[in-house]
Amino acid sequence: MPKDFSLPLFGLKLGAAVNLALLYWTLGLESPDPHAVIPAWILLCVSAFRCLFPNRYLHNVVFHDTPLSSIFLTRLLATFSEVAYIYQFSHVIRVLNVDGAGWIDALSWLMVVQVVVSQGFVWTAIGTRRLGLYFHEELGWFVIFAANTLASAVLLATAGELGDGRVLLVLNVGFGAFYLPWQVLHLRSLRAEATPGHVSWASGLGDALRERNRRTDAASWGGWIGLTWMVAYWATLIPAWVTAIAVILSGS
Repeated sequence: MPKDFSLPLFGLKLGAAVNLALLYWTLGLESPDPHAVIPAWILLCVSAFRCLFPNRYLHNVVFHDTPLSSIFLTRLLATFSEVAYIYQFSHVIRVLNVDGAGWIDALSWLMVVQVVVSQGFVWTAIGTRRLGLYFHEELGWFVIFAANTLASAVLLATAGELGDGRVLLVLNVGFGAFYLPWQVLHLRSLRAEATPGHVSWASGLGDALRERNRRTDAASWGGWIGLTWMVAYWATLIPAWVTAIAVILSGS
Protein backbone atom coordinates (compact mmCIF):
# COMPACT_ATOMS: atom_id res chain seq x y z
CA MET A 1 0.00 0.00 0.00
CA PRO A 2 1.57 3.34 -1.06
CA LYS A 3 2.02 6.00 1.60
CA ASP A 4 0.88 8.69 -0.83
CA PHE A 5 -2.51 8.42 -2.56
CA SER A 6 -1.96 11.06 -5.27
CA LEU A 7 -2.00 8.50 -8.10
CA PRO A 8 -5.07 6.55 -6.89
CA LEU A 9 -6.95 9.81 -6.31
CA PHE A 10 -6.15 10.96 -9.84
CA GLY A 11 -7.19 7.52 -11.06
CA LEU A 12 -10.61 8.02 -9.53
CA LYS A 13 -11.33 10.51 -12.32
CA LEU A 14 -11.75 7.55 -14.65
CA GLY A 15 -14.72 6.66 -12.48
CA ALA A 16 -16.47 9.84 -13.62
CA ALA A 17 -16.36 8.54 -17.19
CA VAL A 18 -17.69 5.16 -16.05
CA ASN A 19 -20.61 6.81 -14.25
CA LEU A 20 -21.47 9.01 -17.21
CA ALA A 21 -21.36 6.04 -19.59
CA LEU A 22 -23.74 4.11 -17.35
CA LEU A 23 -25.99 7.17 -17.10
CA TYR A 24 -26.13 7.37 -20.90
CA TRP A 25 -27.08 3.69 -21.04
CA THR A 26 -29.94 4.03 -18.56
CA LEU A 27 -31.27 7.13 -20.32
CA GLY A 28 -31.94 4.94 -23.35
CA LEU A 29 -34.11 2.31 -21.61
CA GLU A 30 -37.37 1.81 -23.53
CA SER A 31 -39.68 1.01 -20.59
CA PRO A 32 -37.99 2.46 -17.52
CA ASP A 33 -39.25 1.57 -14.05
CA PRO A 34 -39.10 5.00 -12.37
CA HIS A 35 -38.57 3.45 -8.92
CA ALA A 36 -35.39 1.83 -10.25
CA VAL A 37 -34.18 4.29 -12.87
CA ILE A 38 -34.52 7.68 -11.14
CA PRO A 39 -32.46 6.59 -8.10
CA ALA A 40 -29.82 5.23 -10.49
CA TRP A 41 -29.63 8.57 -12.31
CA ILE A 42 -29.20 10.43 -9.03
CA LEU A 43 -26.43 8.15 -7.79
CA LEU A 44 -24.55 8.09 -11.10
CA CYS A 45 -24.49 11.89 -11.35
CA VAL A 46 -23.37 12.33 -7.75
CA SER A 47 -20.76 9.57 -8.01
CA ALA A 48 -19.28 11.16 -11.13
CA PHE A 49 -18.97 14.42 -9.22
CA ARG A 50 -17.33 12.71 -6.24
CA CYS A 51 -14.80 10.99 -8.49
CA LEU A 52 -13.77 14.41 -9.83
CA PHE A 53 -13.68 16.15 -6.45
CA PRO A 54 -12.98 13.50 -3.81
CA ASN A 55 -13.00 14.43 -0.15
CA ARG A 56 -13.26 12.83 3.26
CA TYR A 57 -15.48 14.24 5.97
CA LEU A 58 -13.13 13.43 8.84
CA HIS A 59 -10.97 16.53 9.30
CA ASN A 60 -12.34 18.08 6.05
CA VAL A 61 -9.73 16.38 3.87
CA VAL A 62 -9.81 17.21 0.14
CA PHE A 63 -7.75 16.31 -2.91
CA HIS A 64 -8.40 19.57 -4.80
CA ASP A 65 -8.46 22.85 -2.92
CA THR A 66 -11.51 24.25 -4.70
CA PRO A 67 -15.02 25.26 -3.55
CA LEU A 68 -16.37 22.28 -5.49
CA SER A 69 -14.58 20.06 -2.95
CA SER A 70 -16.67 21.59 -0.15
CA ILE A 71 -17.59 19.03 2.49
CA PHE A 72 -21.00 20.69 2.83
CA LEU A 73 -21.73 20.52 -0.91
CA THR A 74 -20.61 16.90 -1.21
CA ARG A 75 -22.61 15.86 1.84
CA LEU A 76 -25.71 17.60 0.51
CA LEU A 77 -25.45 15.73 -2.78
CA ALA A 78 -24.61 12.45 -1.05
CA THR A 79 -27.67 12.73 1.18
CA PHE A 80 -29.94 12.60 -1.87
CA SER A 81 -27.96 9.84 -3.61
CA GLU A 82 -27.76 7.59 -0.55
CA VAL A 83 -31.45 7.78 0.25
CA ALA A 84 -32.23 7.28 -3.45
CA TYR A 85 -30.14 4.18 -4.02
CA ILE A 86 -31.16 2.47 -0.79
CA TYR A 87 -34.77 3.13 -1.78
CA GLN A 88 -33.93 1.46 -5.10
CA PHE A 89 -32.43 -1.56 -3.29
CA SER A 90 -35.51 -1.80 -1.07
CA HIS A 91 -37.72 -1.62 -4.17
CA VAL A 92 -35.93 -4.70 -5.52
CA ILE A 93 -36.87 -6.65 -2.39
CA ARG A 94 -40.54 -5.64 -2.62
CA VAL A 95 -40.78 -6.40 -6.35
CA LEU A 96 -39.24 -9.86 -5.88
CA ASN A 97 -41.25 -10.64 -2.75
CA VAL A 98 -43.71 -12.45 -5.02
CA ASP A 99 -45.40 -14.27 -2.13
CA GLY A 100 -46.08 -11.02 -0.31
CA ALA A 101 -44.39 -11.94 2.99
CA GLY A 102 -45.07 -9.03 5.31
CA TRP A 103 -41.83 -9.29 7.27
CA ILE A 104 -39.81 -9.18 4.04
CA ASP A 105 -41.51 -5.93 3.04
CA ALA A 106 -40.91 -4.65 6.58
CA LEU A 107 -37.18 -5.36 6.23
CA SER A 108 -37.12 -3.46 2.94
CA TRP A 109 -38.69 -0.39 4.56
CA LEU A 110 -36.34 -0.73 7.54
CA MET A 111 -33.50 -0.14 5.06
CA VAL A 112 -35.07 3.16 4.00
CA VAL A 113 -35.74 4.30 7.56
CA GLN A 114 -32.20 3.39 8.60
CA VAL A 115 -30.56 5.30 5.74
CA VAL A 116 -32.50 8.41 6.78
CA VAL A 117 -31.35 7.92 10.39
CA SER A 118 -27.77 7.56 9.18
CA GLN A 119 -28.06 10.88 7.35
CA GLY A 120 -28.98 12.46 10.67
CA PHE A 121 -25.87 11.01 12.31
CA VAL A 122 -23.49 12.17 9.58
CA TRP A 123 -24.94 15.68 9.44
CA THR A 124 -24.70 15.94 13.22
CA ALA A 125 -21.10 14.72 13.08
CA ILE A 126 -20.27 17.40 10.49
CA GLY A 127 -22.18 20.12 12.30
CA THR A 128 -20.82 19.44 15.79
CA ARG A 129 -17.51 17.68 15.01
CA ARG A 130 -18.47 14.86 17.33
CA LEU A 131 -16.51 12.38 15.23
CA GLY A 132 -17.80 9.37 17.13
CA LEU A 133 -21.12 9.87 15.34
CA TYR A 134 -19.52 8.67 12.09
CA PHE A 135 -19.29 5.29 13.80
CA HIS A 136 -23.05 5.30 14.42
CA GLU A 137 -23.70 6.36 10.82
CA GLU A 138 -21.68 3.44 9.49
CA LEU A 139 -23.26 1.06 12.00
CA GLY A 140 -26.51 2.01 10.29
CA TRP A 141 -25.07 0.91 6.96
CA PHE A 142 -24.26 -2.45 8.52
CA VAL A 143 -27.92 -2.75 9.54
CA ILE A 144 -29.10 -1.76 6.04
CA PHE A 145 -27.06 -4.40 4.25
CA ALA A 146 -27.68 -7.05 6.88
CA ALA A 147 -31.41 -6.57 6.23
CA ASN A 148 -30.85 -6.58 2.47
CA THR A 149 -28.77 -9.76 2.64
CA LEU A 150 -31.19 -11.59 4.93
CA ALA A 151 -34.26 -10.72 2.88
CA SER A 152 -32.51 -11.68 -0.37
CA ALA A 153 -31.27 -15.00 1.00
CA VAL A 154 -34.76 -15.94 2.15
CA LEU A 155 -36.30 -14.96 -1.19
CA LEU A 156 -33.69 -16.99 -3.06
CA ALA A 157 -34.49 -20.02 -0.94
CA THR A 158 -38.28 -19.75 -0.93
CA ALA A 159 -39.58 -17.69 -3.86
CA GLY A 160 -40.76 -19.29 -7.07
CA GLU A 161 -40.05 -18.06 -10.58
CA LEU A 162 -38.11 -14.80 -10.39
CA GLY A 163 -36.74 -14.50 -13.91
CA ASP A 164 -33.78 -12.16 -14.23
CA GLY A 165 -34.60 -10.82 -10.78
CA ARG A 166 -32.83 -13.83 -9.32
CA VAL A 167 -29.56 -12.28 -10.51
CA LEU A 168 -30.23 -9.24 -8.33
CA LEU A 169 -30.84 -11.41 -5.26
CA VAL A 170 -27.61 -13.31 -5.90
CA LEU A 171 -25.79 -9.97 -6.12
CA ASN A 172 -27.34 -8.89 -2.83
CA VAL A 173 -26.26 -12.04 -1.01
CA GLY A 174 -22.80 -12.08 -2.58
CA PHE A 175 -22.20 -8.45 -1.72
CA GLY A 176 -23.36 -8.97 1.86
CA ALA A 177 -21.00 -11.90 2.32
CA PHE A 178 -18.03 -9.61 1.57
CA TYR A 179 -19.33 -6.26 2.76
CA LEU A 180 -20.52 -7.17 6.25
CA PRO A 181 -17.11 -8.49 7.44
CA TRP A 182 -15.39 -5.53 5.71
CA GLN A 183 -17.73 -3.13 7.45
CA VAL A 184 -16.74 -4.59 10.82
CA LEU A 185 -13.13 -3.64 10.01
CA HIS A 186 -14.30 -0.22 8.81
CA LEU A 187 -16.19 0.36 12.06
CA ARG A 188 -13.10 -0.56 14.05
CA SER A 189 -10.99 1.92 12.07
CA LEU A 190 -13.56 4.70 12.55
CA ARG A 191 -13.66 4.11 16.28
CA ALA A 192 -9.87 4.33 16.40
CA GLU A 193 -9.89 7.62 14.46
CA ALA A 194 -12.70 9.26 16.40
CA THR A 195 -11.41 11.91 18.77
CA PRO A 196 -13.48 13.77 21.37
CA GLY A 197 -14.67 17.17 20.33
CA HIS A 198 -17.66 19.42 20.10
CA VAL A 199 -18.39 22.75 18.43
CA SER A 200 -21.54 24.71 17.73
CA TRP A 201 -23.58 23.87 14.64
CA ALA A 202 -22.83 27.29 13.19
CA SER A 203 -19.10 26.70 13.56
CA GLY A 204 -19.18 23.12 12.29
CA LEU A 205 -21.27 23.86 9.23
CA GLY A 206 -19.21 26.97 8.52
CA ASP A 207 -16.06 24.83 8.54
CA ALA A 208 -17.77 22.30 6.26
CA LEU A 209 -18.49 25.11 3.81
CA ARG A 210 -15.09 26.79 3.89
CA GLU A 211 -12.39 24.58 5.44
CA ARG A 212 -10.43 22.41 3.03
CA ASN A 213 -7.35 20.50 4.17
CA ARG A 214 -5.56 19.28 1.07
CA ARG A 215 -3.92 15.95 1.83
CA THR A 216 -2.61 13.08 -0.24
CA ASP A 217 -1.09 10.87 2.47
CA ALA A 218 -2.73 7.48 2.88
CA ALA A 219 -3.58 7.97 6.55
CA SER A 220 -5.68 11.07 5.86
CA TRP A 221 -7.78 9.08 3.39
CA GLY A 222 -8.35 6.11 5.68
CA GLY A 223 -5.63 3.82 4.31
CA TRP A 224 -6.56 0.81 2.23
CA ILE A 225 -10.03 0.64 3.78
CA GLY A 226 -10.77 4.21 2.71
CA LEU A 227 -9.35 3.63 -0.77
CA THR A 228 -11.34 0.46 -1.43
CA TRP A 229 -14.47 2.21 -0.15
CA MET A 230 -14.02 5.14 -2.57
CA VAL A 231 -13.26 2.96 -5.59
CA ALA A 232 -16.12 0.55 -4.95
CA TYR A 233 -18.71 3.15 -3.95
CA TRP A 234 -18.03 5.96 -6.42
CA ALA A 235 -16.37 4.36 -9.42
CA THR A 236 -17.09 0.67 -9.85
CA LEU A 237 -19.30 -1.64 -7.80
CA ILE A 238 -22.21 0.55 -6.68
CA PRO A 239 -22.58 2.43 -10.01
CA ALA A 240 -22.61 -0.88 -11.91
CA TRP A 241 -25.03 -2.39 -9.40
CA VAL A 242 -27.63 0.39 -9.52
CA THR A 243 -27.41 0.27 -13.32
CA ALA A 244 -28.02 -3.49 -13.35
CA ILE A 245 -31.09 -2.98 -11.16
CA ALA A 246 -32.42 -0.23 -13.45
CA VAL A 247 -31.92 -2.38 -16.56
CA ILE A 248 -33.35 -5.62 -15.16
CA LEU A 249 -36.40 -4.08 -13.47
CA SER A 250 -37.11 -2.10 -16.60
CA GLY A 251 -37.25 -5.35 -18.57
CA SER A 252 -34.32 -4.45 -20.86
